[in-house]
Amino acid sequence: MGNCYSGVEGGKQQSPTATNNNNAGHNDAVEFFYRSRGLHQHFTRVELSLSAINLRDRDIISKSDPMAVVYAKNIDGKLEELGRTEVILNSLNPTWIEKVTIAFQFEIVQPLVFHVYDVDTKFHNIPVKDQDFLGEATCVLSEVLTKQNQSLTLNLCSKIGHVGLRNLGVLTIHAEETVASRRVVEMMLHCSYLDNKDIFSKSDPFLRISRIVESGGSIPICKTEVVNDNLNPKWKPLCLSMQQFGSKDNPLIIECFDFNSSGKHSLIGKLQKSVADLEKLQEGKSGENLTITSHHGHKKVLKGELFVDQFCEKEQYSFLDYVCCGFELNFMVAVDFTASNGNPQNPDSLHYIDPSSQLNSYQKVEGVEGIMSAYASALHNVTLAGPTLFGQVIKRAAQIASQSVSYNSKKMESLQTSKKRKTLW
Repeated sequence: MGNCYSGVEGGKQQSPTATNNNNAGHNDAVEFFYRSRGLHQHFTRVELSLSAINLRDRDIISKSDPMAVVYAKNIDGKLEELGRTEVILNSLNPTWIEKVTIAFQFEIVQPLVFHVYDVDTKFHNIPVKDQDFLGEATCVLSEVLTKQNQSLTLNLCSKIGHVGLRNLGVLTIHAEETVASRRVVEMMLHCSYLDNKDIFSKSDPFLRISRIVESGGSIPICKTEVVNDNLNPKWKPLCLSMQQFGSKDNPLIIECFDFNSSGKHSLIGKLQKSVADLEKLQEGKSGENLTITSHHGHKKVLKGELFVDQFCEKEQYSFLDYVCCGFELNFMVAVDFTASNGNPQNPDSLHYIDPSSQLNSYQKVEGVEGIMSAYASALHNVTLAGPTLFGQVIKRAAQIASQSVSYNSKKMESLQTSKKRKTLW
């Protein structure tokens, strides 16, 4: 059960499709008030980080695989999903990585509802309401932001708002203002000589990186994938935005765990470094020893070391940046004429031409008259066949793309040659 990015490919966590609505708290009346006076609403975007303790165990053989969903409660009482976390396998005390972004407007009361579910991966396509419900908590966004450390802990209740006979656990919400920045850091990390935590095989290590916040606590910002049976693991490149780590001098906690399917990951070792420190490690081609603290509070320096193989700071561009700089797109459409879609004369067919002029599934394409015309013409001149093969379509698209690249390259060479000739003359 569960969707986790840190699964075998990252602490065993998969990220489900999430809906992020950044217009939470939108109010037509308030918007009209500002607009009628030529003013703009003031709002601040904040990120909500979620964690829970002592959740109910709904599984028999293993533990619950929890996921949290955040809703905005509208005036009419309806819930509008703002976002959801990933699912963490086998954990009753999850700390989720995925954040939920929301626009905070101080002049509007913004009620939030948090639902926690035990998600079964075998049925991950079913609606979240059909998953095992673990508990609900409610608050107003301002309650979180006005706390001294911007963290609010709530008791989880049943959907009817009562705690009930059983302890459903607690949910902690931490809020931080987001800082718009395009700067990102890409790193490749590896460790050597890690301690072996397994008996019959080697450890299955993964890294978890957390940012230390002003209150003294830490917020996890990313995890690597799991490298199986390896004491000298090398992980895929990590990409961290400035929004995640705050500043290059902000301290980060880097923890190395041995993954266990039970959810009880064994800490191999950890260290505290800033992004600036990690950059220096890469420049000096040196490693940093991991440490571990015993139950008696004694810190032990381990043989295992962390290395930064690559470090690159760059700007992350949005899709709009490419469009504004003249980026062009070619659009290609392929229509599936396989017999599996049914006889066009049959009303159940996806190709059925309705006498009442109602569009079929393939004709519902707005604003592309040429495609509509080509489709209608082809439909009367083809014989439906099978099976469905996408290979030819992909090859044709790749061919067109390569021709375009080749043409533009030759065009650039021609322009450069022309400029050289003008310079010589």
